[in-house]
Amino acid sequence: MVLDDLGSSLRGSLDNLRGKSRLDEEDVENIVKEIQRSLLQADVDVDLVMQLSSNIRERALNEDPPGGTSARDHVLKIVYEEMVDLIGESTDLPLESQTIMLAGLQGSGKTTSAAKMAWWFSKKGLRPGVIQTDTFRPGAYDQAKQMCERAEVEFYGDPDNDDPVDIARKGMEELDDVDVLIVDTAGRHALEDGLIDELEQIESLVNPDKNLLVLDAAIGQGAKDQAKRFGEAVGIDGVVITKLDGTAKGGGALAAVDQTDSSIAFLGTGEEVQDIERFEPSGFISRLLGMGDLKQLAERVERAMEATGQSEEDWDPENLMKGEFTLVDMRKQMEAMNNMGPLDQVLDMIPGLGGGLKDQLPDDAMDVTQERMRAFEVIMDSMTEKELANPRSISKSQIERVARGSGKSEEQVRELLEQHKMMSRMMKQFQGMGDGDMQRMMKKMGGGGGGGGMGGMGPFG
Repeated sequence: MVLDDLGSSLRGSLDNLRGKSRLDEEDVENIVKEIQRSLLQADVDVDLVMQLSSNIRERALNEDPPGGTSARDHVLKIVYEEMVDLIGESTDLPLESQTIMLAGLQGSGKTTSAAKMAWWFSKKGLRPGVIQTDTFRPGAYDQAKQMCERAEVEFYGDPDNDDPVDIARKGMEELDDVDVLIVDTAGRHALEDGLIDELEQIESLVNPDKNLLVLDAAIGQGAKDQAKRFGEAVGIDGVVITKLDGTAKGGGALAAVDQTDSSIAFLGTGEEVQDIERFEPSGFISRLLGMGDLKQLAERVERAMEATGQSEEDWDPENLMKGEFTLVDMRKQMEAMNNMGPLDQVLDMIPGLGGGLKDQLPDDAMDVTQERMRAFEVIMDSMTEKELANPRSISKSQIERVARGSGKSEEQVRELLEQHKMMSRMMKQFQGMGDGDMQRMMKKMGGGGGGGGMGGMGPFG
């Protein structure tokens, strides 16, 4: 997740405030220094960093916490509000007929973003279509076609036509009955005059309602120059930040948003067509600060239910927190979480169970890939019911037998058992939260009254 280091370092600093009713200057300076360090490491523009830290410092020192509110909750609320204000509103993209043109350098992720956006609009009940006009990059047509087939959306491109403007013209004729037309344009390794001229011609032809600039989250400060040139050429109405599934910093993209006086439209969070989120500033910052994002979580659950054909009765989160966590439970939860997306992203969306909990776990605790999961399933198929129910009782000789039976290595069997141990440990942390604790947490985060909470804060109000 973009700026994830900021979230973990801030949570550490905020934990030092537990038990305090008021903040002193040293407390505030420690928080401000963590914010500055993390944002600068994430390539956020220096001017933006200084503006944000100055606002937080002034409010934290001069505003009195409401009665009954802890110093930690008060400063968390200030940081939340100021960061939401820094990022700004989400790009306005009404769920109605429109044309969207994507611009960006080669490798920024335009082609995958076009298919992902089309998939997102299709899930909102609209009929989207994608036009691929990139004649510059070898393989662009094939990639776009395959992505759109996976997204199950309409597509037009012509690998035998080397005129991108003509492709756009014919694509508009072929897809004249779609609701949302997404036009993917060619990129270059640099902002060449030829690229800008081509963009201007295509824009003049398709007359888009929105021009979106696609930026790799790892671009850094170079985003400002890109944003400026693209903005001068065709105007930028919003930004799509891609590749947030890796270790990318993403601060440069935030600087680009500020540079173009625009906003963020979508976040790309993985390689699959469904790995896209409509950017919501309140939920984004909430996840960053370990406060969850119930709206995005609900969307993921609905998507997973649709993909598996399950009903709401099959999705009871409380089952995660009851009884002994067996290998059978682990398989069920891995399948469910896989349908919802990477486990670390899902946990980030659960208030109180995301950032802070993940900070305490080993780095690879969430690293359950598709390949590993398939291997784990094969291994579990070679286990007895008794072994599945009580994995802690599995001996060395049993590991050898399971490895032979599954065709996997003994090391992989041990890896499965270790993964179970990690997930079991995580479930016990969930179980440690009593009903009263959970209700108090949800009341605090959800604006359900209570003088000590953050009632009315954007994401859960």
